[in-house]
Amino acid sequence: MSGSPIQRRIYLVDDEHLIVSTLAQILCLRGFDATGFTESLLALEAARSEAPDLLISDIVMPQLSGIDLAIQVQGDCPGCRVILFSGQANLDDLLEVRGDKARGFELLAKPIHPDVLLRSVEKIFELDAMPERKELPTTADA
Repeated sequence: MSGSPIQRRIYLVDDEHLIVSTLAQILCLRGFDATGFTESLLALEAARSEAPDLLISDIVMPQLSGIDLAIQVQGDCPGCRVILFSGQANLDDLLEVRGDKARGFELLAKPIHPDVLLRSVEKIFELDAMPERKELPTTADA
């Protein structure tokens, strides 16, 4: 059963066009289907019509914060994973306010080096691809 690997869909959201376009281009060069958005509401609308595998968003956004965007996208697309980034010093505090709904989001600090982002993205997809571990019988059970 050989075939091409599944191309993962990634939505990038940041109100700075240069950041979105640069990161999307880097991810596309690595074989991902990356689409950039400078408006969180447009990203939400796109996710509702075509679910992403991963949402990468700046936290501080006009209209809808990255945290609120991520919570809504995961509500509509339960399989979507989330990476949030921000230049704010208190990243954990920003998530704590949202409680359980924001638990499990990965946080990265801005400015983000492309290698750091790529490692985070690849790690997420490697974990998703790992088969569930089954308990092996012990010698006493055999």
